Amino acid sequence: MQIYNTLTRKKEEIVPIQPGHIGIYACGPTVYNYIHIGNARPICAFDVLRRYLKYRGYTVTYVQNFTDVDDKIIKKANEEGTTAAEIAKRYIAEYKTDAHGLNVMDADVHPTVTNCMDLIIDIVKKLVDSGHAYAADNGDVYFRTSSFPEYGKLSGQPIEELQAGARIYINDGKEEPLDFAVWKAAKPGEPYWDSPWGKGRPGWHIECSAMSRTHLGKTIDLHCGGQDLIFPHHENEIAQSECANGCEFAHYWMHNGFINVDNQKMSKSLHNFFTVRDVADLYGYEPIRYFMLTAGYRMPLNYTVDLIESCKNSLERLYTCRDNLDFAIRNAHGTDTALTEKCEEARKKFKTAMDDDLNTPDALAAIFEFVKDINTMSDAADKATLEKADATFDELTGVLGLMYNRKKDEVPAEVTELVEKRAAAKKAKDWAAADAIRAQLTEMGWAVKDTAQGPQLSKI
Repeated sequence: MQIYNTLTRKKEEIVPIQPGHIGIYACGPTVYNYIHIGNARPICAFDVLRRYLKYRGYTVTYVQNFTDVDDKIIKKANEEGTTAAEIAKRYIAEYKTDAHGLNVMDADVHPTVTNCMDLIIDIVKKLVDSGHAYAADNGDVYFRTSSFPEYGKLSGQPIEELQAGARIYINDGKEEPLDFAVWKAAKPGEPYWDSPWGKGRPGWHIECSAMSRTHLGKTIDLHCGGQDLIFPHHENEIAQSECANGCEFAHYWMHNGFINVDNQKMSKSLHNFFTVRDVADLYGYEPIRYFMLTAGYRMPLNYTVDLIESCKNSLERLYTCRDNLDFAIRNAHGTDTALTEKCEEARKKFKTAMDDDLNTPDALAAIFEFVKDINTMSDAADKATLEKADATFDELTGVLGLMYNRKKDEVPAEVTELVEKRAAAKKAKDWAAADAIRAQLTEMGWAVKDTAQGPQLSKI
């Protein structure tokens, strides 16, 4: 499998540190509010990555953090007259509600900043002792970017250009404008931890260096997150981690593109800011997940009402095909095995797409081509072939995390009896009675469709 490595700016074959095993660190949310649809993109994209790697035979250790102490969390807590810990606990739970609604698997580990404080302080101390960081008079501790000659290698910007473009804050205690806080002195009313530099809390970037090292080691296979994190967050992670650990931080970097709304950047001021919960209340969660797969993860994606409606319709096509396949298996009477070959073609096209930097649009195209084959060939197929098609359909849609709301409707005995009476009326050419029974079934919430295999029921 090849992925586009942000660090090298080219597609590369994934070669794990430990054969057969891939460790992934994904930057998770700062938990102070409900996640919005922009947050949902990396959550869904890298869930698909994880599923596909497992499908290809790798064991995967997937780590996604929660930032549970931060300026925004503290501000929210002060506004509500509660604690930062309570705000974080509440919105971690809300995150999980939305993530599970999107069929995103829980990470193998969901570390939090507050549970990693000892290692954070140890890393900061090592940076200070080695001259890569310094304590300012105001109690903050800053990373000295000039001490890391490779600073800017992820974003592709030389340190001189970054320094020239940085805004200088007067009296902030920095030696250079690009230097960034790895430890922040406590302010009144804020949560704090004791440290060699006084009471305080971590800077934003240092937390991920500590949490990834705790659960994946000093060098990890793959680090991923949103495109907006390339600079400064991930750039700073690299600098402080490689200076503290003396080795490469991550071999591969994957970043997803932005989501716009009606071709505009999502913003509360433009009134086009939607939480996942808002959209799910209107359309359900699965169309949101499907929407995230309609463009390659690195490409920009434009949210519109028409597009989410289209995603809902596409899902209905998949569900209808799957239901029809179940019906065909139950009533199989054919002898043709040609659909078996289509199963292999679908699987091959799907893998080719996904092996090419997680090309989900082409993977979906392969599935819908297979749907067309199923719809046109299932009547003549034998039962074993239909069961193979059934397994292939579930296999491919499952890798994308789709079709998770499938329910088999229990058919009440009175409905079955009416269907049998209708069939008898049709056989006797009593069309009026057959039509009357169809109308009765409709009133009861059931649609009946006549097929070559017999009557097919579906819930209205």
